[in-house]
Amino acid sequence: MGKIKVKRPSKEELKKLNVKAWGSWGCEVSSFDWEYSDDETCYILEGKVNVETPDGTVEINKGDLVTFPKGLKCKWNVLEKINKVYKFGGHE
Repeated sequence: MGKIKVKRPSKEELKKLNVKAWGSWGCEVSSFDWEYSDDETCYILEGKVNVETPDGTVEINKGDLVTFPKGLKCKWNVLEKINKVYKFGGHE
């Protein structure tokens, strides 16, 4: 199983990925367990979350482009209200 990948994309990269066409999701401050049934790529529009994985905790913030691998079991600790756009299946 892979690890969570976090990077800061350029505006050109976001345009190329067509993030404006992705689905959106938001969540208030909370904690919950999650398992990824497929690869997910998301772009954080606002907020902050710590994601606990078997390999350690990953901090995710506004402006991050994040890839979660299929099969990952984790716990989301939403520290600031989160809003993101996402798509399943990794990069095109």
